[in-house]
Amino acid sequence: MSRSIVRQSKFRHVFGQTVKAEQGYDDIRVSKVTWDSSFCAVNPKFLAVIVESSGGGSFLVLPLSKTGRVDKNYPLVIGHSGPVLDIDWCPHDDNILASCSEDCTAMVWQIPDHSLTRPLSDPVVVLEGHSKRVGIVSWHPTARNILLTAGSDNLIIIWNVGTGEPLISMDDHPDLIYSISWNRNGSLFCTTCKDRRLRVCDPRKREVVAERLAPHEGIRPMRAIFTRDGNIFTTGFTRMSQRELGLWDPTNFEEPIALLELDTSNGVLLPYYDADANMVYLCGKGDSSIRYFEITEEPPYVHYLNTFSSKEPQRGMGFMPKRGVDVSKCEIARLFKLLDKKCEPITMTVPRKSDLFQDDLYPDTAGPDPAMEPEEWLEGRDEDPILVSMRGGYVPPKSRELKVAKKNVLDSRPTTRRSMSTLDTNSLPV
Repeated sequence: MSRSIVRQSKFRHVFGQTVKAEQGYDDIRVSKVTWDSSFCAVNPKFLAVIVESSGGGSFLVLPLSKTGRVDKNYPLVIGHSGPVLDIDWCPHDDNILASCSEDCTAMVWQIPDHSLTRPLSDPVVVLEGHSKRVGIVSWHPTARNILLTAGSDNLIIIWNVGTGEPLISMDDHPDLIYSISWNRNGSLFCTTCKDRRLRVCDPRKREVVAERLAPHEGIRPMRAIFTRDGNIFTTGFTRMSQRELGLWDPTNFEEPIALLELDTSNGVLLPYYDADANMVYLCGKGDSSIRYFEITEEPPYVHYLNTFSSKEPQRGMGFMPKRGVDVSKCEIARLFKLLDKKCEPITMTVPRKSDLFQDDLYPDTAGPDPAMEPEEWLEGRDEDPILVSMRGGYVPPKSRELKVAKKNVLDSRPTTRRSMSTLDTNSLPV
């Protein structure tokens, strides 16, 4: 009887590699604000990085193809009056980006396809509803134009960006919210909070449906993300300040599915999740390594795969959606590592001898089309993401303009309306 000693997994030999120096992005002054966000957001078209700026907050948006040294006079996105704390690309439109700031607002931006020629200062919509700084923005995974914001006023607001109106407001958290993650179909989200509780919230019922006190016993910040199976993956600290990761079933928070101690370090572990491969990449702020794990249904449930190490510590990290990876090179993930003055793309590759499309590495992945409208989601409908095939590589659709229809007539600015009407007449067929 033959016994397999080594666990079978197609991801066992995934290896990371930094791209060549000329394919990186140099001379970027990464923000030094003390906030545990990733400072970086990326999609198949653009790289966005929160940067240092005097007098207000700004971030840099580069087309992915614009590698090499970034001109110090390159135009920035400059609408916020305080430092920008978080940015997030819309999953349903690669030209739409949300940002939030210490100025108590969140803003939604339409980025043109070409490189910016002058600073962008006019957001498509400004979302004002928080009384303190806004630290988290997160788009709904399947419904069009639904955006979640969380602020230091311990308030979570869910907006319809298409009208600029708040739909849902939740004040169940007594302290600062560290992280928020939607589940796969956007029916629930989980939060970690300074009161050391992990909560699962149903936004449409406006209630906390499950909670667990101290999934990690340390008092340092925790992070939590939903996996595709509906479990929750957490990172945190033990009482002795060792970093720790856990896997939890939200229907039974008594015992963890898995709990694993890692090392002793101060940096908060930011988890990035690949739902197609069921893999998690852990990037610690101030670390110079990225650890990656596979989540399976067999014990020990969270399997350590490998560590990618480099020389310089990371200030932040961006994670490319699956539709932006290069299938011809068997690349299964691409991370964008922020250093003090530059951004280095890191490719994660499964070694294969064949040049053919690898079906087992690339199941159909979440595409750019929303599965439902905001009204349908608000009425209680749930839909999984609409999937697209990765065969032959992913081709992004043409950019669509985000139109904001304000319901209150007093809110509409006459200048904007006049310029819109000029656009409309020009676009009429002659």
